[in-house]
Amino acid sequence: MSQNLKAVLLALAAFGIFATHDVVVKILGGNYSPFQIVFFSVLLGFPLVTVMLLRDETVDTLIPKHPWWTAIRTFAAIVTSATAFFAFSNLPLAQTYAILFMGPLLITLMAIPMLGEKVGWRRGAAVVVGLGGVIVVLQPGSTELSLGHLAALAAAICGSFASIIVRKIGRDERSVVLILYPMVANFVLMGALMPFFYQPMPFMDLVLTLVIALFALIATACLIAAYKIGQAAMVAPMQYSQILWATGFGLLFFDEQPGWPTAIGSAIIIASGVYIVFREDSGASANSPVTRTRSRAGTPAAPRLSQMMRKQGTLPPLPPEEPGDRPHMRGISGRG
Repeated sequence: MSQNLKAVLLALAAFGIFATHDVVVKILGGNYSPFQIVFFSVLLGFPLVTVMLLRDETVDTLIPKHPWWTAIRTFAAIVTSATAFFAFSNLPLAQTYAILFMGPLLITLMAIPMLGEKVGWRRGAAVVVGLGGVIVVLQPGSTELSLGHLAALAAAICGSFASIIVRKIGRDERSVVLILYPMVANFVLMGALMPFFYQPMPFMDLVLTLVIALFALIATACLIAAYKIGQAAMVAPMQYSQILWATGFGLLFFDEQPGWPTAIGSAIIIASGVYIVFREDSGASANSPVTRTRSRAGTPAAPRLSQMMRKQGTLPPLPPEEPGDRPHMRGISGRG
């Protein structure tokens, strides 16, 4: 079995676990607010993430070197987790994924002003086509847009924004800083909301919140292994397999039957995202904001993939800077 095939199988397993994670979120979302689900999944995820972070042997403080960017990213991560959990709780799974699949398109766009990257007409056209697929899914004017749709859009936008910030400052910040700050902030802010949203949870529901944290970490570990042995262009498109899991799980557990607009729109979005990934990896594009952004929105108890990969030595060392280089254009732009 080739390394790329092993990587693809690991990625498929990872996204299958992520999809199961989202089913548990949706089940709990029928009885509890997303704030409560995030709070307990982060709380129960702390011991698991702490064990992983004990391997960080860097001697340094936890004070961020880019405090404002770290604060903005932390806020974006909080919004992403809460809105993603709300969307999964209130929308059909397939429809939620279709909207979240905007991520690669948005990252490509955001890389222009934030990282100074250039997007040629081919990738630009792919982004426009992909965003058109989102319009097909949402059907504005013929379908009443709910808070769930707005939440999914917010999760896609904020998740992509957080990914771009990691690429902008990731060269300087310790991985432990980028992992722990959003978790601690989620714990503190969601905890402050508990007096207003808390509903007593029986033991089995608490176990399910632990399952959310555990599945997020297992899936993250599988993706790290996949990116370690396989090409990004082979691994990254596997995220779209979640639409198949969503369709199956939706029919099996929630009696959800995605309509043709969701199916057609998802196909358009997926085709655009896959085109961008393969164009970047082939070298036809001078920049690669998508293939270098290894992350997933809406898993507050899981560490960021790129940071865990750097800590494990998976990512290659940064090249030395040359006179006149813009700091965010060498190394950082490929470290998301």
